[in-house]
Amino acid sequence: MQHLGVGIGWRPEIDTVVEGLDGVEWVEVVAENICPDHLPDSVRRLRERGTTVVPHGVSLGLGGAERPDPVRLAALAERARALGAPLVTEHIAFVRAGGPLTGTPALEAGHLLPVPHTRDALDVLCENVMIAQDALPVPLALENIAALLRWPDEELSEGEFLAELVERTGVGLLVDVANLHTNHVNRGTDPASTLDRLPLEAIVYVHVAGGVERDGVWHDTHAHPVSEPVLEVLAGLCSRLCPPGVLLERDDDFPPGTELAAELDAVRGTLTGTRREVRHV
Repeated sequence: MQHLGVGIGWRPEIDTVVEGLDGVEWVEVVAENICPDHLPDSVRRLRERGTTVVPHGVSLGLGGAERPDPVRLAALAERARALGAPLVTEHIAFVRAGGPLTGTPALEAGHLLPVPHTRDALDVLCENVMIAQDALPVPLALENIAALLRWPDEELSEGEFLAELVERTGVGLLVDVANLHTNHVNRGTDPASTLDRLPLEAIVYVHVAGGVERDGVWHDTHAHPVSEPVLEVLAGLCSRLCPPGVLLERDDDFPPGTELAAELDAVRGTLTGTRREVRHV
């Protein structure tokens, strides 16, 4: 996998801020929020100056029981070509249920829902991933998601599930360290144990994002500064390998550019082992 460096999620609310941040080597865009034949001016300018742009999908639902929608796959492929992207990413999740095959109305969750860590669910996911890989013009990588619950009768840990997925499909991994922290707080999983199980060579890049804990539940808001515990999980990953890329996500309550720059500096410090403890007022 190519070196990406340190990047930030491009959002229209902070488009000019992203363009003006020093040291941003790449950006990620939500695939469903752009039109390939009419790219936002800011994205076009970033591409013209050589910034790598990666489309990040949220609607394929590869963890669902149904096969991937060919129309959605074609749309994701079109965005990858329009952006000249080296890869595309999606989530290990399901996002819809029902429909003609079930005799019930189709239902869109509007949220990324966790896949049970069972062998039956893994079989379905692997089949769907291989269908998606065949339809895409560039490599695919999948992200571990944040969850509030653990399904009953799970047969595999998160790390085992991800490792077997990679072994069977060759898919890349987008490791979200904020989600690992979320699952630690909400489900009692150990981020270090998960990282120990992962095939490190499959990691294509890493997500870092902020959240907040309320009444013992961690909410992965993407609307708060990155917390020290999340950076500690990132440091734990960096003790195992130097990730090809790390990307800061922010989706709401956007701060001034100076604050985003400080968070990016904290990420860089974590990568180099020179990070100071993050303090937020």
